[in-house]
Amino acid sequence: MIHQIQEGYVKTETHKGITTIEFFHPQSNSLPARILDELTKEIHIAGNDKDCRIIILRSGGSRVFCAGASFDELIAIKTSEEGTKFFMGFANVINAMRKCPKLIIGRIHGKCVGGGVGLAAACDYAFALEGADVRLSELAIGIGPFVVGPAIRRKIDVSFFSQLSIDALSWHTAEWAHRKGLYVELHSTEAALDEAIEHLTFSLSHSNPEAVAEMKKILWQGTENWDTLLPERAAISGKLVLSDYTKKYIEDFKRKLDQKK
Repeated sequence: MIHQIQEGYVKTETHKGITTIEFFHPQSNSLPARILDELTKEIHIAGNDKDCRIIILRSGGSRVFCAGASFDELIAIKTSEEGTKFFMGFANVINAMRKCPKLIIGRIHGKCVGGGVGLAAACDYAFALEGADVRLSELAIGIGPFVVGPAIRRKIDVSFFSQLSIDALSWHTAEWAHRKGLYVELHSTEAALDEAIEHLTFSLSHSNPEAVAEMKKILWQGTENWDTLLPERAAISGKLVLSDYTKKYIEDFKRKLDQKK
């Protein structure tokens, strides 16, 4: 099933118990609200589908896994309510991944920025390709990784999360992300990446689904307050995105992009 979203899409396929959810946007797989909403919906559907045993989350294209929030939509936000609603898109996806009774395997084939790092962190097991570097650019934009922060902080030590959050303009290598626990496996070629994913998902698709569901609960213990925490964080970002600092940063960034075209 393919949901076309303006120039992007969310595509879902199930084969032999393995459901693959793929998202794509021509602007480096950025995440406008519609794609966030469709991801939430498809994760929920897969989680309740008796024919689905395991979920693979991936993105289309060949360079960037996910560039995070859509700058076009960020700059169009006029009120704190609109801002909160937009950032709730990230909160809803992460909470859907958290509460989904199926394990979610991430295929991270390229760089991750901001919300993209959050998606990778919210996967239960993330495979990555060398070159899948990470950056949390939110503080530089004038907001902060408030919504995705709990998912990332759950995977890596607070000191390393601080490095990512505070040094918002620097890339951290895929090797760094692997050493710190954000990625479980790192592969040198896409063929090796896909072979490893196929091997694990085949095994998991033949596991007892009740045991998998119980394991998922254990893995996410201590996050039960996220239904209230993440909306609170979305409200913080929704307010900060209205600042003159953030508006100017995004306008300058988009101007530089246009000059490169």
